[in-house]
Amino acid sequence: MDAPPRWLDPGQQAAWDSFIRMQEKLIGRLSRHIQADSGMSGSDYIVLVSLTERGDGRMRFSELAKRVEWEKSRASHQVTRMAKRGLVAKEECPEDGRGAFVTVTPAGYEAIEAAAPQHVEHVRRLLIDALTPSELSALARISRRVLDHMEKQPD
Repeated sequence: MDAPPRWLDPGQQAAWDSFIRMQEKLIGRLSRHIQADSGMSGSDYIVLVSLTERGDGRMRFSELAKRVEWEKSRASHQVTRMAKRGLVAKEECPEDGRGAFVTVTPAGYEAIEAAAPQHVEHVRRLLIDALTPSELSALARISRRVLDHMEKQPD
């Protein structure tokens, strides 16, 4: 027999609802600003950030999909669109015939370098400036704790 659902109490429900609304509104606004400022989609931006944070701008396709929390088909379509626009390139993996690498192109580096200053200003205006240093520290601790907890849970 299945266990009954563990419903959220009113305080838990309020915390969940507020978190979801904030996260959706923040991501939505940042995505619209990226599009308006640079012509890139939010998905373009997250892929380029993920790749350029690495010293060589190169990542296995499967690692990229996992890092951005996308299904492989979504990641494949996104990378294909970006490759057609010259922002990234796909390379075969010599050690693994089924594997592939995604690499930032010079145009991709130019695009992220142009978009990043505007993006960080929007992040600062919409999130950072709303919180005290103590609240930011708490947000970072809470976020890290939830991320660590999720890593221990089955997918």
